[in-house]
Amino acid sequence: MRITLRVIGIGPGNPRQITLEAIDALADVDAFLVLDKGGDKHSLNAMRRDILSRHAAEGHRVIEVVDPPRDRSPADYDAEVRRWHAARAALFTDVLTHEVPDGGVAAFLVWGDPALYDSTLRIVDDLTAHSAMSLDVEVIPGVTSASALTAAHRIAANRIGEPIHITTGRRLPDTPAGADSNQIVMLDGDLAFRRTADPDDHIWWGAYVGTDDEILISGRVADVGDRIAAVRAEARERIGWIMDIYLLRKR
Repeated sequence: MRITLRVIGIGPGNPRQITLEAIDALADVDAFLVLDKGGDKHSLNAMRRDILSRHAAEGHRVIEVVDPPRDRSPADYDAEVRRWHAARAALFTDVLTHEVPDGGVAAFLVWGDPALYDSTLRIVDDLTAHSAMSLDVEVIPGVTSASALTAAHRIAANRIGEPIHITTGRRLPDTPAGADSNQIVMLDGDLAFRRTADPDDHIWWGAYVGTDDEILISGRVADVGDRIAAVRAEARERIGWIMDIYLLRKR
């Protein structure tokens, strides 16, 4: 059994930020594979449906797979994530085997870019290594939330000659000395910058960047840190989920 499997970056949410390459890749897909993560994510699903209604072929199918459970506070973080990814790969192997015809085309739609803090490519590696199917994998890059953030704030990600460090909220306290001039921080549910940043550090924060719900706040950490926390909590309560990102810069 031979299947073409595409991993398509669709940007951070604005359907106009999808690339021409991604539009071409969507056009002949038979089945789109979607993880149902539960919760109140109606607007996320609506954005995905909007993109498919504009660019996917008539008669395409959307196959939802319930995301397997995950321990959010494991003793061994890496081991738990690997177990979780393997469980996802097993589910998708079953779907591809029974729902996509020989010679067909299936696709994952990835928010942002597949190569930046997303697990889909690791799951595809699992599929390729352990499945009896022959998979032709194609990866289509997408606009990242990092580039959408800097565009929304009309700033460059770094000052002249300085590096950029991309990390997560969980790892922000571990940033090595000298790498903290310009930090792009993703997946920070606890707003770790409130514990790690100096009061004079500057932050450019954004939630739902590129969508109709976009929220932008910037300023000195001492001046806007509490406001970001309050606005973030209110938005998550009101919308039911949140995707946010920020750039943290040393004075």
